[in-house]
Formats: sequence, structure tokens, C-alpha cells
Amino acid sequence: MGTAKFIQDETEFDSLLSNESLMVVDCTATWCGPCKLVAPLIDQLAEEYSDRAKVFKLDVTDNKAVAKRFGVRSIPAVMVFKQGALMETLVGVKSYEEFTAAVERQR
Repeated sequence: MGTAKFIQDETEFDSLLSNESLMVVDCTATWCGPCKLVAPLIDQLAEEYSDRAKVFKLDVTDNKAVAKRFGVRSIPAVMVFKQGALMETLVGVKSYEEFTAAVERQR
């Protein structure tokens, strides 16, 4: 089963941003209860969309600079990037269908 990998730091984030045409980033934290509800959906998205989009997780506790850069003030926040540009951010617990719809809108 595919799972979304964690982005380690801002350098890796920027590298992925410039190299991936369609990228989904789940901004999360280990202490965040609602994030635990979203995590399995993000892993499912990573598996089902592996051929169309790259799906990652980003711990905002360890990557405050990235969170600040994109205005992430509450988590979970799932950001959808296309060609390096932020296209959409879904904040809060959402259904799997809402996540897939956000990805489909960018295809």
C-alpha cells in the first residue's frame, strides 16, 4: 500500500515544487487530532493517484518556514500545486471525495 512520504525540509520542498507538475501536500503535525483523521485519506490519495500526482506530508512543527510562506494558519491543510504554483488549499477535515475533486480540478 502506498503512503505519502514526509518532506524533510524547505530545500526538499522547493526541489519537489520545481520538479513535480502536480503535487499535493498535507500540512500536518503529530499533536494534531484532526490531522490523524485526514492521514489515511492522504495515503489513499497517494496510492490511487500515484501515476497522476505526487502526494506528500509536511510536518508544520518542523517546517514552520514553509507553512508561513503559504499562509497555513490551521491544520490539517492540504495544498494542491500545479507547475509550482499553489492552486488550492483545503483546510480542516474533508472527505476523500473533496480531496480527489481538488486534484481532478488541476488535471
